[in-house]
Amino acid sequence: MNKDRTHTLSGRSLDELNIEAVAAHTLSPEDVRIHGETLRRQAEAAAAAGYPQLAENLQRAAELTQVSNQELLSMYEALRPGRTSYRQLLDLADRLESQFNAPLTAAFVREAAEAYQERDVFAAKLGVRSGTGCPPE
Repeated sequence: MNKDRTHTLSGRSLDELNIEAVAAHTLSPEDVRIHGETLRRQAEAAAAAGYPQLAENLQRAAELTQVSNQELLSMYEALRPGRTSYRQLLDLADRLESQFNAPLTAAFVREAAEAYQERDVFAAKLGVRSGTGCPPE
């Protein structure tokens, strides 16, 4: 990865992230957040080195760099087994695609929804019929 092209979400170069900047209190939270392009280049390197699963994880992480921390925590909570319904997870996946342009992450959420449905996680944890998001009759 070319160090000259690597920069944080705020646009700072890696050379600007140093102990002097920390001591001078000139860094903001955005200065230490990774840029999506950096993660995409890391994903390319991982794929080239024969680590396809790591590459996929890095690609999804790149998609999520523009999502706020609060929104990410909400999504994480929704993905915890038993926290949402099948329909709510599918709605989250749709939102990831339409609002955040995150198709890989949306596919991951859909895969989780299917796995939860197959294992009856929704019914067991939420007291709902699997796949419907509705209370049992």
